[in-house]
Amino acid sequence: MSDGSLSQDEIDALLAGTGDIDLGDSSGGGRSAVSGGDLEGLKAALSETVEQQRSNMAMITGQEVQIAPPTVNGGTPSGLSGEMVQITYNFGDAGGHSYLLSADDAMKFASASMGLDDIELDAAALNAVQEVFSQVSGPVINTLSDKTGVTIMPEPATAARVEISNASYPNDPVYARYTVTLADDTVTLYELFESSFAARLSAGAAQGMGPQQAGGMGQMGGGPGQQRQQQQQAMQYGMQPQGGQMYGGGQMGGGMSFGGGANVQSVQFPSLQNHGGSTEQGNIGLLMDVYMEMTVELGRTKKLIREILGMGEGTIIELDKLAGEPVDILVNHKLIAKGEVVVIDENFGVRVTEIVSPMERVSDMT
Repeated sequence: MSDGSLSQDEIDALLAGTGDIDLGDSSGGGRSAVSGGDLEGLKAALSETVEQQRSNMAMITGQEVQIAPPTVNGGTPSGLSGEMVQITYNFGDAGGHSYLLSADDAMKFASASMGLDDIELDAAALNAVQEVFSQVSGPVINTLSDKTGVTIMPEPATAARVEISNASYPNDPVYARYTVTLADDTVTLYELFESSFAARLSAGAAQGMGPQQAGGMGQMGGGPGQQRQQQQQAMQYGMQPQGGQMYGGGQMGGGMSFGGGANVQSVQFPSLQNHGGSTEQGNIGLLMDVYMEMTVELGRTKKLIREILGMGEGTIIELDKLAGEPVDILVNHKLIAKGEVVVIDENFGVRVTEIVSPMERVSDMT
């Protein structure tokens, strides 16, 4: 609103009675009590993820993608009608979270990721859309974890067709509206959060550290590396540690004050240990452009060396799979999905019918 004009989202929000201005109840969208500062904090954090979201979306769809910086409003999106697709991707203890887009826009994502035209919005297409947004959520989760200091552990995503009147929303929602250009198509995407999460995000950004860090400064504990980190935080905020605590093998007397102006203190070097899981998760973006070998396994069998040496043209090898049974899809020889064999023009292909759960994939790779 710096030029004195209102965006379409702001007009919709005002007509719906959302945001910070109370215009009464409206059937267009639900009203949220979230403050303007919290909305701005969420918008700033999400804007940092746009480029990585664009890169992930382009990689999984194989299309040229452009994403405009989002607009953020309180309440629920207004002006929506008809059938929608909702991808629920809750943030666990950090609150409810989901994506919402029209059925037509969802088919554009499914068609691009599956490499097929004129598809129907069936279970396979919904799984494709679900996988797209599971990948797109990665940079959002990493950035928001860093900003809040809370490790976000999302629940598995689920995609479903819903009428807009039956869509489910987080408690006291806020939403971000993205305009996505997918090849030659324009798609409107809504991302929904709980307003309490936006407030936590704003508070964490204002303090320059996460709530978990701030909550841990009242008492020194843990290993030497953690104690040194807590000591540095105490010095930064003018706090005095409890007397007689050990820091990295040295004894600090209870009479030393961190708040005085003339006290001489030893040099404190930062710990070389990693703290917290969110930083490690944030590095996943560095691996997004790495090529990996993907193979489709029709079946397996075991043969004696004499049997292998005796093979010739026309030899039939019986495998351990039944006709019509799903084939295994492996990445770097690790099972990630199952599918069915299809023919595309004159080439063989495989349609993914089942994704191995993230926990099974991780346990298989360790």
